Amino acid sequence: MDQIKIGKFIAACRKKENLTQLQLAEKLGITDKAVSKWETGKCLPDSAIMLDLCGVLGISVNDLLCGEVVTMENYNKENEKQLLEMIKEKERADKNLLALEIFVGVVGVVFLLALVMLAGLAPMEDWLRITLILIGLAPILIAMPFLLRIEQTAGYYECAKCGHKHVPSYKSVFLSMHMGRTRYMRCPECHRKSWQKKRISK
Repeated sequence: MDQIKIGKFIAACRKKENLTQLQLAEKLGITDKAVSKWETGKCLPDSAIMLDLCGVLGISVNDLLCGEVVTMENYNKENEKQLLEMIKEKERADKNLLALEIFVGVVGVVFLLALVMLAGLAPMEDWLRITLILIGLAPILIAMPFLLRIEQTAGYYECAKCGHKHVPSYKSVFLSMHMGRTRYMRCPECHRKSWQKKRISK
């Protein structure tokens, strides 16, 4: 989605309704700074406020996301375009989440190894060695539920038996054996277990 185009469209619709940024903000229960960010293309309105914004400006959500008033002739075409754009946006977000997962995992393991080496090589009391190792394990144990959530929701898993792509439950991801981004799980479509690979697109 073209945030600059959408921002200019919001500004034009606001002016057409004879509203200042502050007046629009007051109607929506937000700050005028938020409106300013929309109109300069720095960010998009939150999904929770889009319907109210469209109601005040007298436009449809489809108009808002396209950055222009959509005619009936182009309605289906624009819907298709927005759907494709949303799919691409999800794929980009999923790639970023998976990259973050790798980064957090690597940092956690390096931190743990550094403290284990320190505990093993430096002269110190046994209780201090144990404490250092526990401190090294703590970030990994704390981050584990969040990393598993990323594994669950970012992208899809593809069944090796029937090719069905799906988002598994958190429990399935937690309990499954895995090698890298491939997990041994039951497919909700064919109900057979297989080594399912992580895929970004559906």
